[in-house]
Amino acid sequence: QVQLVESGGGLVQPGGSLRLSCEASGFSLAYYAIGWFRQAPGKEREGVSCISSRNGDTNYADSVKGRFTISRDNAKNTVYLQMNSLKPEDTAVYYCAADFRYESSCPGYPQWKYDYWGQGTQVTVSS
Repeated sequence: QVQLVESGGGLVQPGGSLRLSCEASGFSLAYYAIGWFRQAPGKEREGVSCISSRNGDTNYADSVKGRFTISRDNAKNTVYLQMNSLKPEDTAVYYCAADFRYESSCPGYPQWKYDYWGQGTQVTVSS
């Protein structure tokens, strides 16, 4: 069964850190670009970061640049999103998604490009 499972969300104070994980089962992530998206209450889902399959090229939304870092460990079939200096506006449900694309560049954030989606993990930044 093809599945993406996010974990690592939770409640954190402003300025704190969290590391999200996206683990794949039923397929190998090695040939997939991975994107992280988030959806805040009352807002549309937006792209946060992505990483290419072939060489680990990364991309970040302006709102998280310099604070978030995406990485992948193909041996563990897992992609990570390290989130530092968290702000209340980072509060959202975070989703990972996989795009079957063995290329050097990140596919960006058109959601239709992504083949598989996880169920999401809640991140709440509040004092």
